Amino acid sequence: MSIQLGRSKVVRRAYGIDEIALVPGSRTVDPEIADTSWSLGGIQREIPIIASAMDGVVDVGMAVSLSRLGALGVLNLEGIQTRYEQTDSVLDRITGVGKDEFVPLMQEIYSQPIREELITQRIQEIKDKGGIAAVSGTPVSAIRFGETIARSGADLFFVQATVVSTEHIGPAGRENLDLQSFCRDLGIPVVIGNCVTYEVALDLMRAGAVGVMVGIGPGAACTSRGVLGVGVPQATSIADCAAARSDYQKESGRYVPIVADGGIVTGGDICKCIACGADAVMIGSPIARAEEAPGRGFHWGMATPSPVLPRGTRINVGSTGSLERILRGPAILDDGTHNLLGALKTSMGTLGARSIKEMQQVEVVVAPSLLTEGKVYQKAQQLGMGK
Repeated sequence: MSIQLGRSKVVRRAYGIDEIALVPGSRTVDPEIADTSWSLGGIQREIPIIASAMDGVVDVGMAVSLSRLGALGVLNLEGIQTRYEQTDSVLDRITGVGKDEFVPLMQEIYSQPIREELITQRIQEIKDKGGIAAVSGTPVSAIRFGETIARSGADLFFVQATVVSTEHIGPAGRENLDLQSFCRDLGIPVVIGNCVTYEVALDLMRAGAVGVMVGIGPGAACTSRGVLGVGVPQATSIADCAAARSDYQKESGRYVPIVADGGIVTGGDICKCIACGADAVMIGSPIARAEEAPGRGFHWGMATPSPVLPRGTRINVGSTGSLERILRGPAILDDGTHNLLGALKTSMGTLGARSIKEMQQVEVVVAPSLLTEGKVYQKAQQLGMGK
């Protein structure tokens, strides 16, 4: 429905995941038989969760552990893992500095050049330990290091930026990434993002992406929406990009998964993203809370160290349990941040969905009061959904 913003502008209402609810149907399913499996670039996973390519979330050890538990972790190839041989002292500085000194410190730390040999080393370390080597870089990194990434044996390459499009107008004389040629020639599956519209999602699929990342600015540590004023709430973004996926499948016969990226904290958030059309989610802060996470209870955005316009911050998420507890349980917290797989399976059972495909078809309603209705005591006592 169009809304008249003013005499010169007609706008469309967009919805975030906090504004919607999922509606049970006429059947239920035992959660034990709910199938949460999905595939990305030919790689099958039981848990439709990808850990964000952020330095406080994924290092080599976490990538291996996530693979073992049935999920997936993406290593940032423009972070400290490829700038420093030893990262413990760097992490000590990042997590120990005061909030006023944080951004200047990050700009200093990330001014260290990326070392190509460390790209190869980190990928090989993940592979040697039996993990899936999924790695991420910006379009600039894709141009510079694409051949090295493929040669090193990476399983998946995520081309990620705040916004990625197939038509980029750059300064004269500067090389731009041709996404179609890159996807065709790299030799490994390429996931591309981020986007929030039907048109761009369709363009990225036509360029050869094996997966499309959806979301601009909703992440817990991201400040792009405040700094740039750019973004579309996640529920609407996912639904629009899922429509592009359906139309592209009819056009080409190829199914390209949609991954909701950002603003996802609880099991309920994951369920709602999938109901809006996502095949999986990418999450940062929930995984940063794992005891094994490199951030030691802190989480920060990867646009934070920009020397020109920082668009991220550092938040203290704490450490609440093991990675296995967060993904598979058993939960010891009452706020929906433990046993994310169990939450998804239970929701699917409640809604009568036996697979991710069926979960994408459940009824969704606009429900602004979903998280507050009847929760006055939880709110007052800072329990459960009132935290």
